[in-house]
Order: sequence, then C-alpha cells, then structure tokens
Amino acid sequence: MKPLRKAVIPVAGLGTRFLPATKAIPKEMLPVVDKPLIQYIVEEASEAGITDLILVTHSDKSAIENHFDKRYELESELIRRGKTDLLEIKRGTTPENIRIISVRQPEALGLGHAVLCAEPAIGDEPFAVLLPDVLMYHPHKGCLKQMVDSYNRTHTSIIALTEVAMDEVEKYGIADVEGSDLRIAGMVEKPKPEDAPSNLSIVGRYIFTPRIMEILKQTKKGAGGEIQLTDAMAELLRYEVMFGFTFDGVSYDCGDKQGFLQANVEYALRDKALGKEFREWLKLFASSL
Repeated sequence: MKPLRKAVIPVAGLGTRFLPATKAIPKEMLPVVDKPLIQYIVEEASEAGITDLILVTHSDKSAIENHFDKRYELESELIRRGKTDLLEIKRGTTPENIRIISVRQPEALGLGHAVLCAEPAIGDEPFAVLLPDVLMYHPHKGCLKQMVDSYNRTHTSIIALTEVAMDEVEKYGIADVEGSDLRIAGMVEKPKPEDAPSNLSIVGRYIFTPRIMEILKQTKKGAGGEIQLTDAMAELLRYEVMFGFTFDGVSYDCGDKQGFLQANVEYALRDKALGKEFREWLKLFASSL
C-alpha cells in the first residue's frame, strides 16, 4: 500500500445556511477568530503529513485559491513598513510542505461526486477527505493525524465518528459498528432514534483506499438526485474491512450557526493573545444577562 500523502477538501458548496454573509464570500472563508475555516483544515492536513491537497472547487470560490496564493505587493508593503510580525503571519498561510491543487466540480451532484472529481489528482493512491465546515480541535494532535496513525496500522478505510445524543441522530449519518475496534457493519442516513443502530455519527474526516474511486464511478444518483458518498461507502464494505475512529478531542459543526458561534467563542478563549481579556469580558457579559 502506498503511503498516505493526498487529501481532498470539497469546497464547491453554496453555503446557503449562512446567507447573506455567503452571498459574495465562500463559507470556507468565514473567520473563526482570525483565520478562515479553510486554513484550520489545511493546517490539520499538514500536521498529518499530507503533501498534496486537492480543493474541489467552483468558479465562485476563487477567494479560497487566492488566500493560499502569494501576494507579492502585500509582502513588499509589509517589508517597507517594517511589519515583520505580520509578514510572518502572511507567509505562514500555506504550510511549507503543502502543494495545493484545484479541480472544478462543474455541477452540484453531491459529496460523492465532489470526491470523484479529484480522481485525476488522486490516481491509485489512498487519500483522506476533510469536510471544511467541521473543525476538530485537540491541543497536541489533530484528528487526521490520529487517524493516520491508525491507518498506518490497519491500511484500510477509516471513518471518524463522534457520539451524539440519541434524540439528535436524525440530523446525521449514523454508523453501525461491531466490536471494540469499531468495525463498520453499515451506515444509516438520518435514522429515527428507535431505528438508529448506534449514536455514533459520521463527523467529516475519512481515509479511503483507492478502491472507493472505482466504486464512485459506478455509483448511481441517490438521495436528492446526488451521488452520495455514503452509498459508495456501503458498497465498499462488500470488498474490504472499514473501521470507525472515535476522535480524542472536540468537534464543531461550523456549517451550522450554533456550532460556528461556539467555535469562535472556544477558540478565542484558547487564544494566547486574546484569551485572558476575552474570558474576563465574557464573564462580565454573562453575569449581566
């Protein structure tokens, strides 16, 4: 099995839940404290040893590509003004070990279709998929790094899982698992609580063997008239073992307004420069309610 060095980030979505903010700004560029969502995802991939990042994008998302591109005029101006601290922040936007590749998703045909659009850049290698509206926080080792360590032992597909309340399983894809090693037996999309096989939801980080691409090529349109990644994953189970992985850390669904606001508050509290002052303000504000 070839080493895991590639990852796909689907960023072609419209971000309608955040209108009007996302009318002209990609959802992935919304800031959590002082960095856009997409930058946290790229940093997580870099930490995990990923070298090739494939952005599956859309013509309206050029701001994402521009964010990771060089801006010589900005660097020159920062140098002229002697703002070396800001210059280092700007240069650190793209990790040194990362090469970013963009491919287009010509029409919105689902997550499975978005992953398939990256196939020319993936080839016959294993790869990760990171959903850009899910932040995964751990102070020392990111979610994908934890998953890569597990993959290096099993060399099979792995899905990140997190526990949710049983009365919330209808919002998520839920995994049916067997045994202490969380072997995947099946997946159910948004089941009723009484029908849910577990309370372990699929949380936006995946590692796949190359076989998934061949399956996606044959996958028909499913729910919503889209090519569903979960349909291809269910088919993959016919050919190979797949494991769930419970992330040691905190996840934030930043595609949801509540999750996005929680991420901003908690990341601000952890910030070395802002945390202390922000915490004091937050206490005063909460006490005034």
